[in-house]
Parts: sequence; C-alpha cells; structure tokens
Amino acid sequence: MGRQDGSGRQVSADGVDDRSATVLHVDLDAFFVSVELLSHPEFIDQPVIVGHRGNRSVVTAANYIARRYGVNSAMPMALALRQCPNAIVLAPHMGLYRDFSARVMSIFDDVTPLVERLGIDEAFLDVAGATNLFGSPAAIGELLRARVFAETGLVCSVGAASTKFVAKLASGLAKPNGLLVVPANETIAFLHPLPVTALWGVGAATEQMLTRLGLKRIGDIAHTPLDVLKKTLGEASGVKLYELSWGRDPRAVTIEREEKSVGHEVTFEHDVTDVDRLRSELLRQCDLVAARLRRGDLVARRVALKLRYTDFSTVTRSRTLAEPSNVGRRIYEEAVAAFDLLAASGIRVRLIGVRAEQLGTASGSVGLWDPDEDWRGAELAVDSVTERFGAGTVRPASFFKPRPSDTSRANLLE
Repeated sequence: MGRQDGSGRQVSADGVDDRSATVLHVDLDAFFVSVELLSHPEFIDQPVIVGHRGNRSVVTAANYIARRYGVNSAMPMALALRQCPNAIVLAPHMGLYRDFSARVMSIFDDVTPLVERLGIDEAFLDVAGATNLFGSPAAIGELLRARVFAETGLVCSVGAASTKFVAKLASGLAKPNGLLVVPANETIAFLHPLPVTALWGVGAATEQMLTRLGLKRIGDIAHTPLDVLKKTLGEASGVKLYELSWGRDPRAVTIEREEKSVGHEVTFEHDVTDVDRLRSELLRQCDLVAARLRRGDLVARRVALKLRYTDFSTVTRSRTLAEPSNVGRRIYEEAVAAFDLLAASGIRVRLIGVRAEQLGTASGSVGLWDPDEDWRGAELAVDSVTERFGAGTVRPASFFKPRPSDTSRANLLE
C-alpha cells in the first residue's frame, strides 16, 4: 500500500483502457492542512500540523512533509513536536473546512447525480452515465481534479475502478495529487501483490491470525481454501475477505438520504480519570445509539467520539465504518479505537459522547456478507426483551458497578 507520506505514489499512464472503471473515489489530499495553507502559502514547503499546542492536545491533521517525520492525526501534539520540532502548528477552523467541503461536493454534483459522500473530504462517484458528456472515466477524473484546484485551490487524488473497494485503494495509492485507474481485467493483478492490511476489516488482530496461516498478501488469501478462512476468521469474515481478495464487491454507489445523526453523551458530576470506566460508558452509549438506529430502521456509516476535558476543551474524532451498521458492538469498536488514541496518562474527562452519523435506511443494507451477524442476532434478542420488559432488563456485566450520579443527555438531530 502507499504510505501516508506519499512516498509509495502510483499514477496511471496516458491512454490506459478505463472503459470499465466507472466508479471513482475522490479524496482531498491533507484536506485540513491544505485549507489552512491557502491563508499561509509561506509555509507550503515546511512541515505543517493542524491542532492546538498544549500537553493534552492531539494532532488534527498533518501535511505530507510532516508525515515523513512520523507525524499522524490523533497523535499527541507533544509527541508530534518531539518527532518534528520544526513543524509549524496552525489552529483548526472547522467552519472553514465545511465551507470548502460543500464547494467541492457541488463540483461532483455537476458531473453526476450519483455521489456518495464519505465524510467531509471524500466521495464515491458513479460516472457511467456521464461519459457521453464529459468523456472517459479517466478524463472525468482529471476534469474533477482540475476543477477542484481551479475553484478552491485544493488538490485531490482519484481512484477509478469497477468496484468501490478497488477505487478507494487506488485513490490511496495515487496520493498526493494523482489519478490511478484499475481496469476490471487488471483488478486481480492489482490486488494480489498488496498486503492483507489493504483489505477492509483486516485490523491488527485479524492480521495476526492471517500471519499465523502464512498469509501476508491478498493473493495468499485468494488462493487459500474458503473453508480454512471461515474456520480461522468465522463464517462472515472469511467469506468477506475471500470475495474481496478476488475483487468482488457488490455494493453500488448510493445517494445518502437527508443527513441525520443519533447520539448520546454524559456529563459527569466529577471528572473521571478511570479509563476502564470511560470505556464501559462508551459501550453503554453505543448500545443505546444502536438500539435507536434499529428502531428507526437506520444504519450509520460514521461514528464520532466526543470528549470534554476538565478545562472545558473539547475534542471530537470520527471514524468511517467499512460497512454501514446499526450493531452496537461494531459502533463501539470504532468509538473505543478513537478513544484509545486519546486516552493518555492523566486524562481527566468531564464529558464523553458517541454519535452515529451519515445515516441511511437499514432495509436491504446487508449485502453479500454480514460480518456482524452474531452480534446482530444477540442485540436483536435484547431489543425483544427490552420491548417486553423495559429498558435495562438485559445489560453487559460491566454496567453493574457503583458509580456517582451523572447527568445524561441523548438527542436525535434532524
């Protein structure tokens, strides 16, 4: 895979056969930093970090120069500055990022009505119906990159393929400021040399299980008997990784319904320093959020964590799910992964909250594989008990601990 610092960049040569590559993934490069540099062009050739200075602050974003020093988002600012002491630190301006995001998304909408937004800085586009007006998929990718730069001053990378999964991989390899096309008949040759971590759903634990089987490349998974994968990884995950290893991804580019979010948050009576207690509270909130999603026949594509510290400074972190979900355990895994990156020694938390964002209709959302099948069944059973006997009848054992009274707030935003 391409490195986050752009050193593994790959781009397509002119004249590539792109007729089958009608799914584009467009990703703005180092988006937050790039927006800030529009106002500070004097720093364009220097390592730049977006965030706040301070012992508790974390890196919001870093440009490619800073990444070569090992600086990445969510890293403690103190550590980032030790690794890159000459970095320029610029304060974030979220309102400005939202404005630029809206301008970029409107450019996408001009090309095709089939735009699936993925957060603030990336989107999938189905351009099959736009080729008569704008040319080949590669030409459309170059057109988008040119328009984004001309109209906003920002640069983006584009991956073009016959599936969403491969298009997203391609855009990552094309960074920064590149276009990589993967024709359908070249998908296997593109995928199989890549490391197994390029597959959606392969985190550290799954990578260890695959390594024990001697599987290091996607091609190794593709040539492993499916029964072996299912026995090692479970039915759903085994099927999912096997299908992806052969480039099979049945998901279409879909237009999101009107944006909504479902969230829960708690303000503690006294600041909390116990990390285990905070994780337990996250699990409780994620279960509540998931239950509300299921009641509304909704799934979430993104999970946002919110922390407010004792000095009232607030930090939020968002993570995009590989598949939209309304399973509490899946939502919790993403929320706690974001939390663990922020849970430094001495953390003192006044408020913690979880929000499910980028919602869509649940009906029919489970595709070829369902990696959450077991957890989904268990949580649906809890829903049935709750409906009959009331909330709190069935809860994880970790919830049964004495704790000080807290002030809780949940909300559903239309």
